[in-house]
Amino acid sequence: MALRPVMVNIKALDAPAVGRFWAEALGWSAYSPGVTTYVGPAGGLVWPDPVALGIDVVPVPEPKATTKNRVHLDLATTSAAHQAELVERLEALGATLADVGQGAVPWTVLADPEGNEFCVLEPREIYRDTGPIAAVAVDCADPRAMARFWDAATDWTLHEVADDHAVLRSAKGVGPYLEFLRVPDVKTVPDRVHLDLLPYPGDDKAAEVARLRTLGATDLDLGQGDVPWTCLTDPENHEFCVLALS
Repeated sequence: MALRPVMVNIKALDAPAVGRFWAEALGWSAYSPGVTTYVGPAGGLVWPDPVALGIDVVPVPEPKATTKNRVHLDLATTSAAHQAELVERLEALGATLADVGQGAVPWTVLADPEGNEFCVLEPREIYRDTGPIAAVAVDCADPRAMARFWDAATDWTLHEVADDHAVLRSAKGVGPYLEFLRVPDVKTVPDRVHLDLLPYPGDDKAAEVARLRTLGATDLDLGQGDVPWTCLTDPENHEFCVLALS
């Protein structure tokens, strides 16, 4: 048994607008089959996508806190010119420069129209085959502990683990990386961005959720009521959801 990461969930006051921003930013398409806006590769709605992590923008009444998100997206570029062109295009779409204390770094930190931080990376060979999203980056206190949990929780492969970072990627060797980065600050507000996981056909969702609890996950009550997905937190209280097979 194992779960597969299938979506990056972003909360937004104006889900369609934020969905359109991310669709244009990534060169993808936005679809609104229900109350949420799904962003995925162009060519028609395919879910779950076999390669990419889609983005699901969910409407909520609360604006983003001023606190920096502990989960963010890193975007890939292929050259210095591409990086500069992408930053310029994103700003034209409504992104703004963001200062999260990064200092002088080769990547550019931006925020989407509702303040969700993300990075446009300088070209790196490791991200040349990821697609537009290079990585989902997660701030944490203990990357080794995060690696143990997420390596066991999902079917992704652990590539690197050290005191200051840990890296996983789909066992198929496609799509973005999942990276845990050690930071000195602690989590103080709910995540505005989180991962959604999905069982494989034939697997039992309840059994998967029970397995996650034995690994250190904790049930989370957000007032979601009777819904087909299950809300949990990992050992450092990052929220995530286990979706139901449709």
